[in-house]
Amino acid sequence: MAESWWKEAVVYQVYPSSFKDTNNDGWGDIKGIISKLDYVKELAIDILWVSPMYKSPRADMGYDISDYKAIDPIYGTNEDVDHLAAELKKRGMKLMMDLVVNHTSEQHAWFLESRSSRTNPKRSWYIWKDPKRYQDGKPQPPNNWSQILGEANSAWTYDEKTGQYYLSLFTPEQPDLNWENPDVRAAVHDVMKYWLNKGACGYRMDVINLISKDQRFPDAEPVLGPDRKYHPGGKYYVNGPRMHDFLQEIKHNVLEQYGAITVGEMPGVRDVDEIIRTVKSGTGELNMIFIFDVVNIDNVPGSVRMTLHHWSIKDLRSIVGKWQRVMIERDGWNSVFIENHDNPRSVSRYTDDSDEYRTYGATLLALMQTTLNGTLYVYQGEELGMRNFPKSWDPLRDYKDIEAINFWKKSLDLYGNDPEELARQRKVLERKARDHSRTPMQWNAGPNAGFADEGVKPWMRVNDDYQEVNAEKQLSDDSESLSVWQFWQRGLANRKQHKDVFTYGDFELVGPESEEVLAYARTGKKSGKWLIVLNFSGKEVSWNIPQGLEVEGWMAGNYTKGMPDKSLKGSITLHPWEGILGKCVG
Repeated sequence: MAESWWKEAVVYQVYPSSFKDTNNDGWGDIKGIISKLDYVKELAIDILWVSPMYKSPRADMGYDISDYKAIDPIYGTNEDVDHLAAELKKRGMKLMMDLVVNHTSEQHAWFLESRSSRTNPKRSWYIWKDPKRYQDGKPQPPNNWSQILGEANSAWTYDEKTGQYYLSLFTPEQPDLNWENPDVRAAVHDVMKYWLNKGACGYRMDVINLISKDQRFPDAEPVLGPDRKYHPGGKYYVNGPRMHDFLQEIKHNVLEQYGAITVGEMPGVRDVDEIIRTVKSGTGELNMIFIFDVVNIDNVPGSVRMTLHHWSIKDLRSIVGKWQRVMIERDGWNSVFIENHDNPRSVSRYTDDSDEYRTYGATLLALMQTTLNGTLYVYQGEELGMRNFPKSWDPLRDYKDIEAINFWKKSLDLYGNDPEELARQRKVLERKARDHSRTPMQWNAGPNAGFADEGVKPWMRVNDDYQEVNAEKQLSDDSESLSVWQFWQRGLANRKQHKDVFTYGDFELVGPESEEVLAYARTGKKSGKWLIVLNFSGKEVSWNIPQGLEVEGWMAGNYTKGMPDKSLKGSITLHPWEGILGKCVG
C-alpha cells in the first residue's frame, strides 16, 4: 500500500458559524478560527477543513453560494482567508476548502442572468424544463422528484416570469447547475484554481456525485407510498451517467496540477465497484469519499434521512468490516468519520450521552476511529463529547436548519390532529436533526460558553450543558481517567506513532458476532498486531479472547489513564461502554 501525506493526515472540520465569534455579532468568523489554531494544533490536527464561508444568503447555511470567489462579510474577508492559510502554515497545518458546485444560490449572478429570459446566454447554465402539464390551470412539475431537504415538496421550482421550471434538488433557493454545459465545467475549474492558488490544499466536494442527471428526467418510483405526490429521484441523478467523465476532467485539468487532497461527499451510492472506480489508487478521480453506511445506520432502509430504524452492533460490525477489507483488498482508500455538520452528535446517537456515561461513550467512539484504516475526520466538539441538545427545546423557536423546519412543518400539516403520530415525528426530530451538531462550540463555562462575549445573542442557542462540557475544563482535567479531549489527543498521538498499523496496516474482525462487542485486530509491518475490543452496551459483559490470539499487554483504555488491568487470556470483563487496546505477541 503506497504511503501519502493525505492518508496520514487528521482533518478537523470547522463549522464557521458556530466556532468562535470575535466581533460580537453572534456569528462565528475567520478571525475566531485563527484565534483557536493553537488549540487545534495541540490536538494533533494536520488539516483544517472549513465548511462554506463564501458569500451566501444562507438559506442552507452557506451551501447556497452567491459568489464563489468572495468571503461572506459575516465571516470576514478574502484577506482573512490569506491570513488563516498563513497562520496554519506557521503551525505545520493546511487549509481544506468546501466545494459546493452541484448548485448555486438563486442570488448568484449566473442564475440571475439565467432566469432573466429564455434567450439569455446563461439560460443553459441551469436545468430548465417546461411544465409537464397544466391541472386546473396551474402548471405541474416536469416530473415527480421530491426535494432532498423537504420530501413533501417538488424538486422543481416554477419561474413565473419565463414560464418554466428549474431543477432545485435541495431547496428552491439552490438551483442545480447544468454540468452538461462545458462553460459551466470551465467556470467550476476556474473557481477551484482560485482557492488553490490562495493556499488551499484541496477540497471536500459537496454532493459531488449528483452533478450528472439522467437527461430523460423520468418519474421516480413511488417509494414513499401512493398518498405522496413526490418521491426521491436519486436513481436518476446519484452517480449519474457522466459523473466519472466530469470528475476525470476535474482531476486532469485541476487536481493533478496542484497535488490536491480531495474527499467526495457521495450520498446514496452503495455499489462497491462504483466506489472503487472513484477512489482506486492511480486511476480514481478522488482520493477518498465519505461512505455513509455508518451515519445512515438508523435510517429506515430505502427511505429518507429523517426516519428512525433500530440497529445493532452486528450491523456496525458488518459495515466496519466490509469497508476496511474492501479498501485494503482493492487498493482504494477510506475516510473515517461518524460525525459532521449534517448529522446529530455521535455520543448521543451511538452510545449513552447521560452524565454517567457520556465520557465513556465518547471515548469508546474515539478509540474506534483512531484505530481504523483511512484518513480520519474529527468534527468540532466531537473531541469534547458534545451531545445533542435537550428534548425540551422548542422546534419552532430553537431549531434553525431548513431540513428540520421543513420536516416539522410537514409533520404538523400531516399529523396535527394525531398526537400519537406527531409525538413519533417529534422523536425523529429530537434524535436526527442536523441542528444538534451546529450549536456554538463550548470553549468554557463562562457566558455563551466562550463562543461570544457576554450580552451577545448567538445565532443559535448554546447547549444547556456548557458549564460541564467545555474545552477549558477538559484540557485541564486531572481526574483518574482522561477527559474526552485528552483521550482524543492520546489516541491521535498513538495513531501517528504506529501509522504502519492504524493507517496502513491489515484489518481482521476478531471473535464471533456479538450483541454487545465489536472486536478487531490491526497488523503493521513494524509494530506487529494490535487488538481493539469495544463494548457497545450499557452493561457489564464478558468477552473471550479467541484461541490463537495472545495478548502481550493491554496498553490503553477509556476507564483509566494507565494500562487497563485485564486478563491476558481467556475471559475478560468489560465495563459499560468500555474500550481497550492491546498489543499482541508476534
